[in-house]
Amino acid sequence: MPAPQEIVELVARFERHHEAYKAGSYNETQLRRDYLDPFFKALGWDMDNTAGYDEAYRDVVHEDAVKIGGATKAPDYGFRIGSMRKFFLEAKKPSVVIRDEIPPAYQLRRYAWNAKLPLSILSDFEEFAVYDGRFKPGRSDPAATARVFYCTFRDYAEKWDWIASVFSREAVLKGSFDRYAESNKAKRGTAEVDVDFLAAIEGWREDLAENLALRNPGLTQRELNFSVQRILDRIIFLRICEDRGIEDYGRLLALTNGPRIYPRLGELFHHADTRYNSGLFHFKAETGRDELPDGLTLGVEIDDKLLRDLLKGLYFPDSPYEFRILSADILGQVYEQFLGKVIRLTAGHRAKVEHKPDVKRAGGVYYTPTYIVEYIIRQTVGRLVEGKTPAEVENIKVLDPACGSGSFLLVAFQHLLDWHLRYYLAHDVERWARRKRPAVVRAGGGWRLTVDERKRILLANIHGVDIDAQAVEVTKLSLLLKVLEGETVQSLQPTFDIFHERALPDLGDNIKCGNSLIGPDLYQGTGLPSLTDEDRYHINTFDWQAEFAEIHEAGGFDAVVGNPPYVRSRHIGAVEKSYHASAYETGRYQPDLSAFFIERGARLMSPTGRLSFIVPNGVLTNTQYEPLRRLLLTRTRPEVIVDLKSGVFANAAVDTSILVVAGRGAGSDDRKDVVLVGECEAAKSRCVRTPVNEVLLAALLERPGCVFNSGTTEVSVALCDKILAATFPLGRSVDVKAGMKVRKQLVATSRLDPRHERFLGGKDVKPYAAGWRGMWVCYDKSLEARYSNQAFRDRGNFEVPVKLLVRQVMGPGRIFASADTGQFFCDQSVYILVPRPDPDHHVHYLLALLSSRLMAYYFNTTNGDRKATFPKIKGDQIKQLPIHVINRSEKSLHDQIVALVETMLDLGRRSAVTRTPQEQTALKRQMAATDSRIDSLVYGLYGLSEAEIAVVEGRPVAPEENAGLLGAPALVDRYAEAPSPPRSGITPEQAFGDSAHYFSAKEAPGPYRTR
Repeated sequence: MPAPQEIVELVARFERHHEAYKAGSYNETQLRRDYLDPFFKALGWDMDNTAGYDEAYRDVVHEDAVKIGGATKAPDYGFRIGSMRKFFLEAKKPSVVIRDEIPPAYQLRRYAWNAKLPLSILSDFEEFAVYDGRFKPGRSDPAATARVFYCTFRDYAEKWDWIASVFSREAVLKGSFDRYAESNKAKRGTAEVDVDFLAAIEGWREDLAENLALRNPGLTQRELNFSVQRILDRIIFLRICEDRGIEDYGRLLALTNGPRIYPRLGELFHHADTRYNSGLFHFKAETGRDELPDGLTLGVEIDDKLLRDLLKGLYFPDSPYEFRILSADILGQVYEQFLGKVIRLTAGHRAKVEHKPDVKRAGGVYYTPTYIVEYIIRQTVGRLVEGKTPAEVENIKVLDPACGSGSFLLVAFQHLLDWHLRYYLAHDVERWARRKRPAVVRAGGGWRLTVDERKRILLANIHGVDIDAQAVEVTKLSLLLKVLEGETVQSLQPTFDIFHERALPDLGDNIKCGNSLIGPDLYQGTGLPSLTDEDRYHINTFDWQAEFAEIHEAGGFDAVVGNPPYVRSRHIGAVEKSYHASAYETGRYQPDLSAFFIERGARLMSPTGRLSFIVPNGVLTNTQYEPLRRLLLTRTRPEVIVDLKSGVFANAAVDTSILVVAGRGAGSDDRKDVVLVGECEAAKSRCVRTPVNEVLLAALLERPGCVFNSGTTEVSVALCDKILAATFPLGRSVDVKAGMKVRKQLVATSRLDPRHERFLGGKDVKPYAAGWRGMWVCYDKSLEARYSNQAFRDRGNFEVPVKLLVRQVMGPGRIFASADTGQFFCDQSVYILVPRPDPDHHVHYLLALLSSRLMAYYFNTTNGDRKATFPKIKGDQIKQLPIHVINRSEKSLHDQIVALVETMLDLGRRSAVTRTPQEQTALKRQMAATDSRIDSLVYGLYGLSEAEIAVVEGRPVAPEENAGLLGAPALVDRYAEAPSPPRSGITPEQAFGDSAHYFSAKEAPGPYRTR
């Protein structure tokens, strides 16, 4: 794209006055108005807010340069889409040599790095430099460090196409900016701010813990953890307030200029208590406050040297952090990881920081991505506030029953803040500003909520519970920082002087510590005598009715949200297991803890409320979760099931889904019996798209196991019903056995002694072929005492003349199965199917159906594990596969299939020993042809038409084949994409996120409709 005429003219004008500009008298403000503003107007940005958006939503924020400690503390421009910041522009006067001077580059990189922005710009119009904000800035870094693009004003015409393709407003909206940033990600040297800040505060924790343990030998382990956490939180809070202009800059740093640093720091903490009223600074009992004061931390001793180093490390030039720019979301990500460790005292009263046992078992802490959290909040809080007034919204109670560092509550709070501001702007904003307690106040060119209003919203709407006391404190800290966002000492002064109030609310009644899953009725059982003090502290029972009495009496919480812990029952103590089994309808099979959180959330939700969790995909399909699915279908009204596949959590190969359910009393919408189900590659698009397949609740209840399969459509359900006709479950003809749990010490490549047996693993089982790779396993049940987690199984499971082998991990489009006559022993990744006597159905007939494309389709559509990473079939699911009953007229067809299977098995054996490429290719082609013939005969057995076969094989159905498919007048074209208006009651943002379109198609009759 050629440079527009206004850019050509700007370049020409700058060239004419170049020498005068370089002389130094031409200042930065003039440059911004004369050149940078027009430059970015040409890129499509509304530099002057001509659209009239409120300050919170304008395209470009012209930051006020606040001088603190001799350094400018805000970038000149922030470019945004909606309220989401995309990149910074830092302006300099033309006398600055951007290409070579270090300070301007360091300044911009600090801003971008702390805001976690991948790209930002440094320019004086004469020069234009783009920096990667993911490289940690260093004071002595050359100006070229992390610079990914550079040109001068004379290059604008030639480089305009690239500049516009990344930084124009249209490019940002279309995703070109993000794609370019992603293409440069993870290069050597990148160290994003959350990772770096986590390392810093972990270092501070370790140093502080060691010093406190050394200087205060009377501290218990719990007291040590409490003291370290609380002291660090207070310091970080006050340091952030300094950078935001709420506290005098440098007050903490000034403490380093003398002795007795901690007593003087305690004086600042006391002063903060008088200003903020936060539980973070709560040192004496007060009327009306149930939370107990901290009588411990001000009395501990800490060495001056440690505090001097820590406090200096929070300030320029020792610190790379811009606390004014560090968002609550970034702090939440840091603290989520921080909370994964705990301080342990050794026998010698030395402090040691280590992973919490449950975190270690889980392989780490996984922070829920913001786009997932935002989708869940839109589907719950966003739907609940529609059409309401502020007085009505005040009654909406939001709960995260496993709040962690508070990420879901932060987004919910922000959503409510944004909603209130929009409401006031649309309903005579001046009236809301004139109230005795103003809800809004003028700020810059627009309006913002007063701190008093933000406090009111927080106390009225936001609630959370977590079993971890440290997590509770972090959630409070994050929410309190959100209340103070955008405030200054001047904006807070009316609160202090006029209303004689402290700036922050006490969140002790909103965010509480306790076990969301276990109530005090635990102590009414027989387990009480066996509980130690440590057990009671660890279990930490929680009485929902007593702790949130008013909400309980009003009917419950209106929005229940979160990411409950994915903890398997084997990692839970015996007392907790026993309680779960008796207290929860879903506790019979001891599933993942997330199942109990869903059931608890459904109980806590009001009849008109909404619940949304991100949960493991096993909840949708696994047998042990059937009671949970049945409970949701009968007690609540599921609305949306989004299969997110894998990749949502960094460094965790877990497939997840989002559940959205409503209470049974939630309105009289004629769509209330419809569930939207489907898949979304959320990790790739960084947004969640609501699925478009519509399923009736009644139909889900009728499916085997009440499975929530994300691939369900009207066509698939009707086709599966047809497949089920005249069938019996495979489990009637075979016994399904699990393989051995084998440690590698028991496996060898040669037969070392008579105990060794020929051995197969999952990778050895392929369609119609089980290839032995010369592996041997030591089978000796007496070794179970040594290898306590081993399960050798019965020898008889393996030593049968003929058995079928099924690989647990599905193959591409197939269940991988073969016959075995070699009496191989198998590991747990292989299921063993031992045939029972059946005169009508040969074992090879069963193998043909089990291996067919039709059976894989049926499994994937009804109760398959549809996850992207290693999809698996379970033993109970194998037993339920539908085997067609052979009648007399089909005997010859049965025999043809058996003969073809025997051919396939022979070809498989020959292929395993064939060495020349030509022979292998010939055998491969013959096997493919034979396999195709078996599939064809199987389709005929089940009575499938050509159009139905196309559906099974995933091929588009030709228009001429549509008519009469499954008795419907026409097959819905699931592959057509066309714009259509939003569904009734669902906005585009709720349905798809920020950058999506809709799919539409003709509706077909029946309980399942596809759009």
